Amino acid sequence: MDEDVLRTLTPAVIAVLVRRGADFAAAENAVQEALVEAVRGWRDQPPQDPKGWLITVAWRKFIDATRSETARHRREELHDQEPAPPPVGDVDDTLWLYFLCAHPSLSPGSAVALTLRAVGGLTTRQIAQAHLVPEATMAQRISRAKRTVADHRLDQPGDIATVLRVLYLVFNEGYSGDTDLAAEAIRLTRQLATMLAHPEVRGLLALMMLHHARRRARTTATGALVPLAEQDRTRWDTSMISEGITILQAALAEERPGEYQCQAAIAALHADAPTAEQTDWVQIVEWYDELLTFNDSSVVRLNRAVAVGEADGARAGLAALADVDPDLPRQAAVAAHLHEKNGDVDQAADLYAVAAERATNLAERHHLLTQAARLNQTPGDHEVRG
Repeated sequence: MDEDVLRTLTPAVIAVLVRRGADFAAAENAVQEALVEAVRGWRDQPPQDPKGWLITVAWRKFIDATRSETARHRREELHDQEPAPPPVGDVDDTLWLYFLCAHPSLSPGSAVALTLRAVGGLTTRQIAQAHLVPEATMAQRISRAKRTVADHRLDQPGDIATVLRVLYLVFNEGYSGDTDLAAEAIRLTRQLATMLAHPEVRGLLALMMLHHARRRARTTATGALVPLAEQDRTRWDTSMISEGITILQAALAEERPGEYQCQAAIAALHADAPTAEQTDWVQIVEWYDELLTFNDSSVVRLNRAVAVGEADGARAGLAALADVDPDLPRQAAVAAHLHEKNGDVDQAADLYAVAAERATNLAERHHLLTQAARLNQTPGDHEVRG
């Protein structure tokens, strides 16, 4: 019995039950019960049509559960109902389930959890472990999310931008527990890309792959952060980079640019450079300018300031940084880098210390404190390069 097959089939089976009239929570519960039977009964002889088997068993589970409810009229109505035929037309059930799980009525955290549960096929325990919360807490979060979307029909247009934001949130959750959420996000986005011909879906997939390809080089054996410029590029996954660039090129060829394609293009320029010194910073700045037309946020402007500092010198980078909110996370770290690059050693050391106080995790804090200590130990020994 292949558990990967079950995970792939889960969202489609849930969506079929919802289309037949089950509310989302009841459908998801029925499918989970069917999966338990599949795990027990498929070891020796899996059915010829696994999806059909799951639909049949899950629908029976739903009918049985409905019979036990107090609303007798509704029970009898569902009892007499024959299983409906599969949805007609070109609608993909899994695609519609993506849209339901990313419904705007849900908070980002709830949408992520529901997507991992219903579309990703992860267990509540796995999702809780990945988010470093108790299983009971995650169960309540998922239960509330299912109740929220219970009354929403699947035949309404979905918002692909919301779906992509949820998938990117999953990717950025990181790597915790026995579930690699970054890898899971790539799997889900690749699945979505096969169902929906949209350049921004491809752009997001390419962006994830290009970032993920550098994963092994981002930290030392002890967990210390390694900045991009100092990473051992021989540890980058070149096959994943190549595939990511190919996917990006196909997306850009459609000439329907978007936020994720711009971000992926920036990541591709970093990944394509043989060394940090050979990075095409001028073109990266141009892509940041393009990105600002889709997402004029402080985070984008912060990252653009770094690129400007590399392309046009530290002083130009500091001028670009002046437009960024000083309270933004990482602003002090970027300011420290640019001041050091400009030869302002004492100011850079102070800013690294400030940035360390604002760091959101221990690895980042340790890295920034190390930078501050390095500059404090060698005052006045830096060349002005701005």
